[in-house]
Amino acid sequence: MGHNDLWLLLSKALLISLAVTLLLGPLTIPLLRRLKFGQSIRDDGPATHLSKGGTPTMGGIMFLAGTTVAGLWLARHFPEGLLVLGVTLGFGLIGFLDDYIKVALKRSLGLRAREKLFGQAILSVLLALLAVSTFGRGTDVVIPFSGFFVPGGLTLELKSWGFLLFAVLVVVFTANAVNLTDGLDGLAAGVTVPVAAALLLISLLMDKLGIAIIMAALMGGCLGFLVYNHHPARIFMGDTGSLALGGALGAAAVLTRSELFLLVIGGVYVLEALSVIIQVISFQLFGRRVFRMSPLHHHFELGGWSEQRVVYTFWGFALVLALLGMAGLYQLG
Repeated sequence: MGHNDLWLLLSKALLISLAVTLLLGPLTIPLLRRLKFGQSIRDDGPATHLSKGGTPTMGGIMFLAGTTVAGLWLARHFPEGLLVLGVTLGFGLIGFLDDYIKVALKRSLGLRAREKLFGQAILSVLLALLAVSTFGRGTDVVIPFSGFFVPGGLTLELKSWGFLLFAVLVVVFTANAVNLTDGLDGLAAGVTVPVAAALLLISLLMDKLGIAIIMAALMGGCLGFLVYNHHPARIFMGDTGSLALGGALGAAAVLTRSELFLLVIGGVYVLEALSVIIQVISFQLFGRRVFRMSPLHHHFELGGWSEQRVVYTFWGFALVLALLGMAGLYQLG
């Protein structure tokens, strides 16, 4: 496939997903309002968020629909792309069940943590097994930036069980880190665009066009969703969307051998998750909080930043980290 045909195909995936997501907005938002599928706001969160109560949630179904339409149309002949799409929808289903229990059945906690983690682990195990047995993934892990010092870069061989555990940790951590990032209008969707773009380019370098198509479709879906999710948000993605995004990114990283690169490329997600972990450990051990509030975006909000300033700053930082992570691919092959 020539370069022009390649970029035309990827552009088509992005635009189809974008168009489907945009078209679903005027249908989905009123429907969710009628069903009273509104977001509940934490009483202990920033006071400025209380006005968001009742905003429709579960909006992730919009960009999942766009990504699915584009993926099934353009990546149907690429099994690895379909696997990433399947993992995305599987994680989205877990998030949907969690959202549905919370907003429709009025069970405030949704699915229990162990139930969500069990479902995520099962999907991640299936992904890892297929990656090795069907797609020849191997069980080694590429060391980021090692290509600067050793031609071809360095890898770490994990063997079967080690790789299985590693892959599960990568995908489950990524899904839940994206979930934690989804706390401000447009934050998670906007951060995901450069992360997905970086994984798209990595997929092309690894000659995995199907995964690149799904990443392009994911970008288009996020961009379309931002039309309705930017401040002031008319709809939230809910766990339906955030877990699906994380599952997609984690799956793409595993299949392209870029798991450790994702720590840099998706550095915003990592920092958000670490802020929660540090806050919990510090409070449990020392009775003190390190941050004004976690996840990290709330720390800046309570420090006087406007919501838009936090979001735009995190978007810019995500772009820088995505470029930095791509630089870590130097001389890898």
